[in-house]
Amino acid sequence: MKLLESSSILDFPNENGIVVFVLGLLFILSVYHFTLYFQHKDKTYLYYSLFTFLIFVNHLNDPENGFVYVLVEPIRFILDYINIYLIWLYNLIYFVFAFTFVDVKKYSLTWHKIIFNSVYVLMGFIVLVEIIYLFTHNDNVIFTSDTIFIIAISILAILGYIPLLKMYNPLKYYIIIGSLILFISSIAATIMWKFNLTPDTEIRYSIFYIGIVLENICFSLGLGHKQKQILEERNISQENLISQLQENNKLRDAIQEKLEEDIVNLSEQAKSEKLLKLKEKYDREMAELKITSLRSQMNPHFIFNSLNSIKLYIINNDKQNAVYYLNKFSKLIRKILASTQTKEISLSDEIETMKLYIGIENIRFENTIDFNLDIDETLNLETIKIPSLVLQPFIENAIWHGLAPKKEDKNLNLSVFKEDNNLVIEVIDNGIGRIKAQEIKSKKMHNRKSVGIALTEERLQNFAKDNNVEYDLIIEDAFINGKPNGTKVILKINLLV
Repeated sequence: MKLLESSSILDFPNENGIVVFVLGLLFILSVYHFTLYFQHKDKTYLYYSLFTFLIFVNHLNDPENGFVYVLVEPIRFILDYINIYLIWLYNLIYFVFAFTFVDVKKYSLTWHKIIFNSVYVLMGFIVLVEIIYLFTHNDNVIFTSDTIFIIAISILAILGYIPLLKMYNPLKYYIIIGSLILFISSIAATIMWKFNLTPDTEIRYSIFYIGIVLENICFSLGLGHKQKQILEERNISQENLISQLQENNKLRDAIQEKLEEDIVNLSEQAKSEKLLKLKEKYDREMAELKITSLRSQMNPHFIFNSLNSIKLYIINNDKQNAVYYLNKFSKLIRKILASTQTKEISLSDEIETMKLYIGIENIRFENTIDFNLDIDETLNLETIKIPSLVLQPFIENAIWHGLAPKKEDKNLNLSVFKEDNNLVIEVIDNGIGRIKAQEIKSKKMHNRKSVGIALTEERLQNFAKDNNVEYDLIIEDAFINGKPNGTKVILKINLLV
């Protein structure tokens, strides 16, 4: 009768179907974003899916009639028992989602640790409360713990707004607006209940449900905005690549035209001999042009990421590490610039450049890569000549395609020794192996073919031809008990002194 006498659809939401609508919306949002997680491999979607699912389960007990009421009847006692735990958990998952969504770690590693460590502590608190309650069966344990939790989560919420308001990230406004909407609706509903402002209706529940719906609409729009940003960044990268390829094609056409002009001006007597020399010159110029093009694409990206990594030390006021890695970075840049001016460098310079390169790359892995260098002391590294930066593509592949996907135990070994009259250089990693790396690469949306190794082989061919030496390049997979255990690159060159 209460429902029939109601003058507004909002008066009794737990009886007239509003709560069922809210439950349906939460369930759809949870399932939808759970599927998006598997599509994009972005944990933000997973956390949001878990957040909406916990709210959904928490409010399954609210309907007072209908099919949902009948459906949950057998497990109602379980829902009653875990009700307070669900409220605690979805509040904690909210923090995990929100600060992963705005990428607080990129803004400040310190604030990231404060927020996430606080969440872990409160999760441990929940487990401790349940253990105490199981042994005592004292309801006061739950009531007292709820008060403690409310105080702790309120403090964490206030602290969380400090980095949120300071950081420059348009996505933060979705979190701020959504949380304010739910906060205002919760306060309004609480005031109505405390002061008995609507004694004959349950409109306070409707206000709270509207707050939940509007908050989740804000979060869903924010996730859509974030996906749009990712697509725009990919489009910009693709446009830059196309522009670079167009420039390379223009340079190639210019060289081709020059070659054709030279061929026309050749005398008939020396045509065949000069044609051969011109072809060799053309091949060398094209190889150097390709490697210069590759460096022009690699260096800005590498420099940007390296400076971002060093910036974290500055943000966290770690002056010692900031100065240390800036010195390393400046030395590496000088050596890379110097290498572009010459085709060949000493083996000593090449090894020193690679040590600097690995050291800078290792910052982005929080120095988890264990790098070992083994050099035969009988070799005179200053007098041995090799192509400049010839080892960089192999080391880059070992780091980013072999070791990066691993979570721990990352080893990279660089060995240089003499075997008969050959210089032998080995680059060995204990990564995931080429087969697994190719599988991961094939699943990416933009599966761009790598050209670094092919260009290096072309440069080695020209080096061998110019210096009348032989070389051998071997790339093989390592296995332990039939399972991939990294990749081994072996480069052999006749000693050139």
